[in-house]
Amino acid sequence: MASQDWFDKDFYKVLGVSKDVSEADLKKTYRKLARKYHPDSNPGDAAAESKFKEISEAYSVLSDPEERKEYDQIRAMGSGARFTAPGGGAGAGGFDDVFGGMFGQGGNQRYTFQQGGEFDDVFGGLFGNGRFGSSSGGFRGYGGPTRGRDVTAHTTIDFVTATKGETITLQAADGKPIKVKIPAGVADGQKIKLRGKGQPSPDGGEAGDIVLTVTVRKHPVFEREGLNLRVNVPVTFAEAALGATIEVPTLRGDPVKLRVAPGTPSGRVLRVKGRGVETSKGTGDLLAVVQVAVPSHLSAEAKEKLEEFAAALPAENPRDDLLAKARS
Repeated sequence: MASQDWFDKDFYKVLGVSKDVSEADLKKTYRKLARKYHPDSNPGDAAAESKFKEISEAYSVLSDPEERKEYDQIRAMGSGARFTAPGGGAGAGGFDDVFGGMFGQGGNQRYTFQQGGEFDDVFGGLFGNGRFGSSSGGFRGYGGPTRGRDVTAHTTIDFVTATKGETITLQAADGKPIKVKIPAGVADGQKIKLRGKGQPSPDGGEAGDIVLTVTVRKHPVFEREGLNLRVNVPVTFAEAALGATIEVPTLRGDPVKLRVAPGTPSGRVLRVKGRGVETSKGTGDLLAVVQVAVPSHLSAEAKEKLEEFAAALPAENPRDDLLAKARS
């Protein structure tokens, strides 16, 4: 939905794409940037976390055809503009006072709601169906009744529920439930629009929408990369050096057996086809990342055997190539 700071934010520049970028290229660029700046890949890096939020906001707008069209129209008006509600007031407090408690909690889900504020009051009628159209704010268009305001909502679900999908319930203050189908494979930060479930029109026009933003909790074992699932799999030094068949967990609960080839280094990715996230658009893979586990305690006998093993190895330094590159 429209936001006043759209005048100042160049989402195309944030993602480094042109204004005529295709949906496929937009998604490809976002995934590349998201992997680069994701907080899990940059622990403790506040700048990376801020950048991740910035690119996520940009993608959430540009990936929605309706919001992208509205954003382009707003940007075309020019940047740096500031507006107030009719009569010179901010126009934000009154709505919160009346509708701040409109929606409560359903089940174990947690929801919060907010409204667009002064920007919607002035520009609500620009992008609808009347002569100026149905309004998403309090502005009355010349060609027809006013459209009700959109309402934003948030819910948090667990990782497994996000991959499988689920129907949840938003419960209004008047006790009327609103059922929402969370699609299988919903991503963290994804928005779901519930048409006609927002604020009623004040004069018999079309009701606004509820825009539900989904937050997905992290999983203790799996990490999502698009439709793929990534899992770190510890192996012993002997298994990595000599080769072995190991069991790897899957999100469905049934482990799969994978062959670790002799001489497998830490960080090698073993791919299991079709064991990722299943959606209507396709199914991803399971990416098992080998992590060679080093024993923290050795018995005297084990230490002696390991020293014998080390002495039997060829006299070479595995860091020679690294040092040579650093000097060049």
